[in-house]
Amino acid sequence: MNKLVMCMAAIVVSGTAFAQVGTAIKEGAKATAETAKQVGDEAKGAVSSEPDKSIDKAKANAHKAKAHHHAKAAKEATKEAVK
Repeated sequence: MNKLVMCMAAIVVSGTAFAQVGTAIKEGAKATAETAKQVGDEAKGAVSSEPDKSIDKAKANAHKAKAHHHAKAAKEATKEAVK
């Protein structure tokens, strides 16, 4: 009976670790996607004329903020997985 309890505890702990790693990977991918969108909008804004230029720069800043948020969430999820 004791072995069964230990086995179940190990399964629960490993499942939690995999969930945290999955979250870290997902947030990291979102950060990468937002960074790519930011670069695209910055490039688009560089060749655009006003008022599109201002709109593209604003979009790039929004993507930068989202990428920062997702990168921070990925970092926190990684820390949780290591614990």
